Amino acid sequence: MSTESVILVLVVVTALGFDFTNGFHDTANAMATSIATGALKPKVAVLLSGVLNLVGAFMSVEVALTVTNAVIRIQNADGTPKASLLADGGDALLLIVLAGLIGAIVWNLLTWLLGLPSSSSHALFGGLIGSAVAGLGWGGINWVGDGKKLDGVVGKVILPAVMSPVIAAIVAAAGTWLIYRITARVARRYQETGFRWGQIGTASLVSLAHGTNDAQKTMGVITLALIASGHWTDPASIPLWVKVACAFTIAAGTYLGGWRIIRTLGKGLVEIASPQGMAAESASAAVILTSSQLGFALSTTHVATGSVLGTGLGRPGALVRWGVAGRMVTAWLITLPCAAVVGALMWGLAHVLGGLPGAGVIFVILVATAVVMWLRSRRQPVTHANVNDEWAGAGAHREPAQAAA
Repeated sequence: MSTESVILVLVVVTALGFDFTNGFHDTANAMATSIATGALKPKVAVLLSGVLNLVGAFMSVEVALTVTNAVIRIQNADGTPKASLLADGGDALLLIVLAGLIGAIVWNLLTWLLGLPSSSSHALFGGLIGSAVAGLGWGGINWVGDGKKLDGVVGKVILPAVMSPVIAAIVAAAGTWLIYRITARVARRYQETGFRWGQIGTASLVSLAHGTNDAQKTMGVITLALIASGHWTDPASIPLWVKVACAFTIAAGTYLGGWRIIRTLGKGLVEIASPQGMAAESASAAVILTSSQLGFALSTTHVATGSVLGTGLGRPGALVRWGVAGRMVTAWLITLPCAAVVGALMWGLAHVLGGLPGAGVIFVILVATAVVMWLRSRRQPVTHANVNDEWAGAGAHREPAQAAA
């Protein structure tokens, strides 16, 4: 096997690793409120979410094509890959993609360890932007496209990041207010029972929507690597095996369950009841599905969090923990630049060592970092058994047994 083929394999394995972390990192977006209100048992919720993420991954490719074409300038005016990036089996572009993926995974694992629902999407784009700037310079990034439509990093990534949580919060707040007005004379126990059934439907829709958006981001990255190595020449389509691999990987990660983040979003941000949960999930699904069809690679985490916060604003007297919300927003703001820094550093190390040795070293660094964070998480475990323990304390995450003590 040639050096370029080994590097390509490392890129594909790392991309699927990111896809897996994306799955368990973002399970909370669909299922946190249903788990918090008791509409679904925790293990049932993650199984349902995993299956629907798998189905949703095959419903569209617009977001995947955004990742392939709208971040790094890899194409000539006629759509063919640039010859300079295909030299030596595409080593230059493969190292950029590998370093960017490592930046994304490291940030995903760190925020998971802290129980912070940060954006896997922005971690991915941040890592790719950082490594691409380090490898190609500022001109290597497609910042605004050709100016004829919303495109590039600004139009397809940054603008949706700013707008989507605000829109989701407004929709969820209005929906919550309307629900409580309509059901004001309905006994609370009947409200809870009816809306818990409704939550199952809306949570399922969010999981399906998540598959149409997030699973495709990894499809786009792997296709980018295949183009770089000369194994794929059509930037307007995605290979079937890439779709299948990414769909099953994100489904497996979703089933694992990111319990630490589920706990924060379901119990730590807003004291949520079933009517609020249904309103939040409905708002999230509407925003995510619309954006997927438009090719906007938005953050489903931002959307889900904005929706949950909106339900607190839409219900008079609801408890909103603004300290937790503030830490979430801080994580949102620093995700892209922090992942970019890690991606740039990883590219720099790989470039100095060169070729396969460089790729191998940064891959080993990734594996070692992942193992350390996993071992650290075992000191304060959060599982399906304690994810719904009462929230106590101001931190974004506190181990339930310690909080109870």
